[in-house]
This record gives sequence, C-alpha cells and structure tokens, in this order.
Amino acid sequence: MEVQQFYYDNKIVKNFLYATILWGVVGMSVGLLLAFMFLFPNVTDGISWLSFGRLRPLHTNAVIFAFVGNAIFAGVYYSTQRLLKARMFSDFLSKFNFWGWQLIIVAAAITLPLGYTTSKEYAELEWPIDIAIALVWVAFGVNLIGTMIKRRQRHLYVAIWFYVATFVTVAVLHIFNSLELPVSALKSYSVYAGVQDALVQWWYGHNAVAFFLTTPFLGLMYYFVPKAANRPVYSYRLSIVHFWSLIFIYIWAGPHHLLYSALPDWAQNLGVAFSVMLIAPSWGGMINGLLTLRGAWDKVRVDPTLKFMVVAITGYGMATFEGPMLSLKNVNAIAHFSDWIIAHVHVGALAWNGFLTFGMIYWLVPKLFKTKLYSIGLANFHFWIGTLGIILYALPMYVAGFTQALMWKDFNPDGTLAYGNFLETVNEIIPMYWMRAIGGSLFIIGMLVLVYNIIVTIRSGSKVENELAEAPALTRVSSKRTAGETLHTWLERKPVQMTILATVAILIGGLIEIVPTIMVKSNIPTISSVKPYSPLELEGRDLYIREGCVGCHSQMVRPFRSEVERYGEYAKAGEFVYDHPFLWGSKRTGPDLLRVGGKYSDNWHFNHMYDPQSTSSGSIMPAYQWLIFNKHDRSAIQDKMQTMVTLGVPYSEEEIANAAQSMEDQATAIVERLKEDPDLKRSFEENESAIGADYVPMKDREIVALIAYLQRLGTDIKVKETGELLTENK
Repeated sequence: MEVQQFYYDNKIVKNFLYATILWGVVGMSVGLLLAFMFLFPNVTDGISWLSFGRLRPLHTNAVIFAFVGNAIFAGVYYSTQRLLKARMFSDFLSKFNFWGWQLIIVAAAITLPLGYTTSKEYAELEWPIDIAIALVWVAFGVNLIGTMIKRRQRHLYVAIWFYVATFVTVAVLHIFNSLELPVSALKSYSVYAGVQDALVQWWYGHNAVAFFLTTPFLGLMYYFVPKAANRPVYSYRLSIVHFWSLIFIYIWAGPHHLLYSALPDWAQNLGVAFSVMLIAPSWGGMINGLLTLRGAWDKVRVDPTLKFMVVAITGYGMATFEGPMLSLKNVNAIAHFSDWIIAHVHVGALAWNGFLTFGMIYWLVPKLFKTKLYSIGLANFHFWIGTLGIILYALPMYVAGFTQALMWKDFNPDGTLAYGNFLETVNEIIPMYWMRAIGGSLFIIGMLVLVYNIIVTIRSGSKVENELAEAPALTRVSSKRTAGETLHTWLERKPVQMTILATVAILIGGLIEIVPTIMVKSNIPTISSVKPYSPLELEGRDLYIREGCVGCHSQMVRPFRSEVERYGEYAKAGEFVYDHPFLWGSKRTGPDLLRVGGKYSDNWHFNHMYDPQSTSSGSIMPAYQWLIFNKHDRSAIQDKMQTMVTLGVPYSEEEIANAAQSMEDQATAIVERLKEDPDLKRSFEENESAIGADYVPMKDREIVALIAYLQRLGTDIKVKETGELLTENK
C-alpha cells in the first residue's frame, strides 16, 4: 500500500487564531462599554455613531461572527485536515475565506455605527455585505466538502458531521432571511412583512444560535476534548443519536421567541413542542462530552485547558436546560422582554462559546509554535477570574429579570397597576446593572491576560510551519453496504449522501412552519383600517431603525391584563402587514411603543429626544440631539415607496408623485404644533431669524419625521370599551 506524504496547512489556522483573539478583545470591549451605558447613559453624549442603539448590533455581530466565527474556522481548519488525513482542498479558498471574513467584519464595524442596518437581530448587515457573507460561506463549504472528497480517512468522524450540518444550515438560513429589495447601495427592505418577517427572522435568529454557536462548537468539543484529555469519546452510539436528533429538532424551535405575540397559535405551539424535545439531544451531547473525561479528572485539576472545557460543557448543559424551560408558555410569559433572557444568552455565550474557545487557544498555540504555554499560572488565573465574571454577570441579570416581571405584572387591590410608571422598575434594577458591569470587567480582564500569555508563548516558540504528514490513499470499495456494515457506518463513508440527508433533516421543520404562514392568507387576517405609512412616517420609521430604537423598545403588546392596562389594546396580526421589516423587538429596557401614537404631545417627543431626563426623571435613555439639528435627507422617498409597492404595499402612483408635497404638509403641521410650547417657539423664531447657509428649517429636520412615525404608532386600531375591534377583519 503506497503511503503518500503531504503537508497540513497550519498557517491558515494561525491566521484565524490571531483574528479570534483580536476581535474577541474588540467585541467584548464594546459590550463592556454598553454595560456602562446603562449606568452612565450620556457617556458618549452627542456622538451619533457611539450611541447605544448603533453599538449594540456591533457588539453582537463582533462577538458572534468575528470572535466566535474566527474560532470556528480556526478549529475546523485544524481538526478537519487531521481527521481526514488531507490538506485543505484549496489554499486559495482557505485564504479567500480568511480575508473575505475579515473584510466583512470591517465592513460591519464601519456600517453599523453609521446607522446602516436592517434591524433584524443577528442579521443587521445591509444587502451588499449579505452577498459577501454568502460568497465567503460558500467558499468555506466548497473547501470543506472538497477536502472530504479527497480524504485519506475512509470514515467521517462525528466532528465532521457537525461541520457539514453547520455549513448547509447556515447557508440556508442566511439566504432566506436576507431576502431583501435594495433601495440604494446601503438601504433595503425585507421581502417579508410583519408576522411573516418575524417568523422568518426568528427561524433564522434561533438557528443562528443553533447552527453557528452550537453545532460547530459541538464538533470542536468532539475533537479537542478527547485530544486534551487523551481519552476516546465516551459513546459512539450516543454521538449518532445526538447529531441526527439535534439537527432535526433544533430547526423547529424558532417560534418560541414569539410566544403570546401576533404569530398564529399553531406555529407558536409547534415551536414550544420541539423546544421541549430539544433537551434530550442537547443533554446527550453534554453527557457525551463530560463522560469523555472519565478517568481523566485528575488532569482537570492541573490542566487549565481542561478546566475551560469542563466549564464550557457545563455552561452548554445549563443553557440547553434553561432554553426549553423558557419556551414553556407560562415561563416565557414571565421571562420574555426581561433581563432574564440577557442572563440566559450570556451563560451560553460566555461559558460555552467563550470558554471552549479559550481552551482551544491554550491547547493549539503551543502545538503550532512548537513550545510550551508561557504560564500555566496565568491561564489558571484567567480561568478563575473568567468564571467569577460569568457568575457576577449572570446572577444579577436573573435577579433583574425576576424583578422586572414581578413589578410589571403587579396590581393594587383596586385593580390599578402597582408600578404604573415604567421607570420605577428601571431604577429598582440599577444595582444589578452595576454588578453586571463588574462581572463583564472581570471577564475582559481574563481575556487580556490570555492575550499577554499567548503573545509571550508565541515569542518563545518557533515560526509556524506547515506540518508534514503521511497516510495511504483510499482504495475503492463497494458503494453498497458490505456484510456486517451498519447503515450509519456506511453513511459515514459517503460524504455526499450525508450532506444531502443533513440538508433534508433541517429543511423539513423550516418548510412546515414557514410556507403555510406565507402562503395561507387566513394565518394573517387583514384589518381594513390599517393603512400604509405616509411618506414622512415611512422616513421616520427608517430613522427609528437607523438609531436602533428596536434594541430597547418592543412594539408587541401581549394579551396579558398587565400589558393591556399599561400599554393599550393587545397586538393583532393584521396591524403589521405593511411593516418591512417587523419591529417587535426582544427586550424592554424602555416601555413598549406599539400604542404610543397620540399618547404624548409632539413637544413631549421633541424634548424627550433632546434630553430624556427632562421629561422622564430617572430615565437611562441617552439623548439623541443630532436628530434635532440634522437635516433630513428626503431625496430617496419615491424610490422607497416604489420598492414598497413592489413588496405589496398599496401606494398609488399619485401618492408617490406627490410624496414631497405630502411630507412638506405633514412636517409643517408638526412644527406648528411644536410652536405651542413657548420655549420652543422662541427658539424657532431665534433660529429662523439667523443668517447663514447652514441653517436648516425645523420642518426639514430629522426629529420631525421621527415624531410623525411615533405619533402614527397604534392609531390604526380603534377599539370599543369592551375591547372589540371597530373594524371587521376581511
């Protein structure tokens, strides 16, 4: 049997490891800044691109796609070559994957703070960057599958199964959720509207967690934990059950993010049922990981790499127990929109993704640079301060979440809300926000310790070289099952068939939930009084999206007594038929805004955006003063309306042609109402008498468009005192 010599590509692994560490520091630093913004809301006062609403998606994208994404590629490129006994299929594709991914991250770091966003959670990037993501991801997939085809190891190890499922599913999710119609180079509207957009988004959002933060990391767990412990995986059979049940069930669970919303009940209930089932395969993976360490627990005591991996797997187990519990309707009724969800997400992100990445880095770097880790003591210090940081982050957020839920739902004996002012809840949980900021600070200190430890380790080592390896080429065998060969053993030597089966497994749930919601009209009953936004309101909505208001304010009143009492009539599916994209939100740092239209005067909104504390004492909302002074660019309004027509919004040709005049008339009316405030009127008169080319009339400023949108919210629904709609559903 001829033995072939070849070289593993270690340089691409090194590049991805460097990027992981760099973007980890950046993403976590932005997260820490955001945590302190809850305590010092005006810390970036007046700087639009450093406002909370614009930085929040930068933080989530940086930690998910830059930090975790680069860690995935580093681990996959290292382990795939060794598991398949082959160099990666194409050096060009490897480099294209690396540089393309870094350019996408840089593009995100530029566009998100500038306000170019679709507002869809974990999918905020605009359409040109979405196309780039698809191209780079396909390059990664071609490289992975090409390597599988030219492998020298016949059977595919369990880690490879998870890598394949990750590639296929993320491709499907990204493409379908990112279907949008461009208006300009950096502006687009989702092709889905309202309820349908919400379902597709959380089908994507939940499964971005499933197939970007979970399945690739399970593959890394199945490779690096046995390597670090020098023990075989506990159970081959359990890994088979774990893999197939996980990828089939996970894809159904997205609707549990939309419980008690305007989503049809049948879709909500499907999401709940499959979410509860998820606990079995998830814990199957955790058990397989932890029991792999049987007989190696003495190593855990002294090896920081294994310490990180044990806590990572434990964090995965905790998060995947809590997830199904949170999907139960009675638990979700308490937790949703609260800081409980923030705690849940960060147990998974910091422990599972963060710690497994740290363990992988500490294991890989000495091997790549042919040296020993500079300091085991510093690595142990990183472990303990990081663990303490997670605890100090998560526990206060659980307390904050419980506090919010109890206060939001509390009634006086006379039937009035015990805490009618939303800010009473906000002020109550400020101490928990302090503890979160301290916990986050400890976690990032640990990250900086890792940076120092790794830099000194690299300096003490030798230059990374491609590693010589040898293995015999595969000989042809029957494509049919041989005697005694199980179905799965046969499948493990058939990469194409395995990829097709994995694709089928993940498509079933998505098709059954999404196709009826989009195709069957009875799922989304229309309401005759609901009309499209006026041109000025549409522009105001785009400003609302640009500033990231959806990150703190929901637009979804659930059918609970406490919410109807506080916010007004609960949300109906037909209200959102012209919303491209939907803006239901997932967190209430501030009150729900679905029924805010007409609740406050135009002057109140003006003053609130200029200085939130002047209208709402104790508010932690930052000021948005640039909206008061910036000229509103209305040049694209006709293109925006025309795009909406393509998406099914019934603007007439006359409305589009007269858009500029319509905006002028509505803006002038708002300014006249603003002048009813003596202080504002005096300010206007002083400004209007000013001489200079830079002067912008108040009717042309961004704040006026935003006020138009806010005053429209919820006003299409007219309800009798009995709660019955005045209009008939068509």
